[in-house]
Amino acid sequence: MGLSSRRHFLPALALVLVLPGCGFALRGTPRFAFESLRVQGSEGTPIARELQEVLREGGVRVFDSRLPASPEGETGQVVLTVLTDQRERSVVGQTAAGQVRELQLRTRFRFRLASAQGVQLLEETELLLERDISFTETAALAKEAEEALQYRDMQRDITQQVMRRLAAVQRP
Repeated sequence: MGLSSRRHFLPALALVLVLPGCGFALRGTPRFAFESLRVQGSEGTPIARELQEVLREGGVRVFDSRLPASPEGETGQVVLTVLTDQRERSVVGQTAAGQVRELQLRTRFRFRLASAQGVQLLEETELLLERDISFTETAALAKEAEEALQYRDMQRDITQQVMRRLAAVQRP
């Protein structure tokens, strides 16, 4: 090993040895204080569907209106009520000729979490994400695709924020 490669190897080795000792760990699958969850309200919306999928992947049994109850009669230890899952698009900039120059995209998600007995575990919470994108008529199709990607990115961000909130809930 040459002097140049040792110069890069030793700091990297030190970093690998020190990080675990300080408590650093990569974020893994969250652990939940509940094993089953019922989704109600606007359960067919894009974020609600993604949440259900991610929860199932995390080992949580998810019930919704399509699955009224398990064979044992279980309907979920906690109830996630989806109040709003809304996408908004507004014009925030125009040219002197009145053509759209800039758009603002918003995704709004409101929910609450309660135990099966009705005890509030998470008060009504609203998550709002905004993105600004430029717009030009000559590239309308490309901008439409960019808009769809931005909405998908915001959906993923909100799903992760909700998952972190659900993981922070103590025993129902």
